[in-house]
Amino acid sequence: MLIYNAEIHTMSGRGVIPKGWLSVKDGKIEDMGEGIPTLIPEESIDAAGGMLLPGFIDAHTHLGILEDGLDFEGDDCNESTDPFTPQMRAVDGINPFDRCFEEARMRGITAVASSPGSANPCGGEICAIKTAGRRIDDMLIMNCGIKFALGENPKNVYNGKDETPITRMAVAAIIREGLYKAKRYVHDMDSYYSDSENYDPPEYDIKCEALMQLLDRKQKAFFHCHRADDICTAMRIAKEFSLDAVLIHATEGYKIADIIAGEELPVICGPVICDRCKPEMRGLELKNAAVMHENGVKLAICTDHTVIPIQYLPLSAQAAVKGGLTFDEAVRAITIAPAEILGIDEETGSLDIGKDADIQLYRAGENPLDLMSEPVLVMVSGGICRREI
Repeated sequence: MLIYNAEIHTMSGRGVIPKGWLSVKDGKIEDMGEGIPTLIPEESIDAAGGMLLPGFIDAHTHLGILEDGLDFEGDDCNESTDPFTPQMRAVDGINPFDRCFEEARMRGITAVASSPGSANPCGGEICAIKTAGRRIDDMLIMNCGIKFALGENPKNVYNGKDETPITRMAVAAIIREGLYKAKRYVHDMDSYYSDSENYDPPEYDIKCEALMQLLDRKQKAFFHCHRADDICTAMRIAKEFSLDAVLIHATEGYKIADIIAGEELPVICGPVICDRCKPEMRGLELKNAAVMHENGVKLAICTDHTVIPIQYLPLSAQAAVKGGLTFDEAVRAITIAPAEILGIDEETGSLDIGKDADIQLYRAGENPLDLMSEPVLVMVSGGICRREI
């Protein structure tokens, strides 16, 4: 398929192609260029000067693992029977037939990270998935990291059970204990592999097994943290174990934006358009994303779906523009930046030859972040999910 006569915002080093074309073959971007192609096949799409973008990416959601319109029956987000559960995998709890996947696609959102919740100090493995498909295995891009949670959520859950942890100290201690056990497990395993005659393998531990790639920096550590002090705790633990860390939410990031930038930690900022629904979100400010960006923090914007419905990801980015972020940076924060933070930028996030054809098109003159805007064409891995042109 060929799309031509488009203003192509590549979100790559090529920048904006004012009047360009792009061809798709076998689910990938086959070629692209400037001007009008010499050969225009019959099934081609004339964009009529419309804006062609990569599909939007929401870097932190509970899409499909916390289902729409259901209570306990559709809530597979938190295994809150044990405060430390790195062995849980979001991919095992996602229902791809949840109607919110379609709502995501209709608004141009072609990929998300779906995560275990924040009831536990360690909740499990996050997966990056496409928003189109009927079997989660076919939608999976990669399992990209382990979810940790600091602060109020685990405190509240386990205080209600009269169990540990009920303080921030205990939350951090449980995370440390689990990581130290995994570190020792890796050491014992290495000893066995290097000298099996003198060393026995450690007894199988599924939790330690789940953390091995994290300690090798082959996966990332995603820390749920709202308050500035919790952000600093995440930094402390990440340094202690040399983790490749990402901050989720960072609601008070603007208070210590220079410190976050100094530690070179990326932030998945959001939800942006919610209320101050709990004490640790008292510091919520619309300027948060802009202040962190101005200080040099690598930034993505998220909905935390179902906190904010997934289709309002572009509106969340628009709200960040109102708070001082530039339009271009807001678009980056829901395309290439989340792809880079999640580690899926080789597959998606920008319009480049060889990447997955995750594409959306808007009519000429439309702002893709506007509440009233909707794409007239959406493709996920080259498959057309919406076409009104």
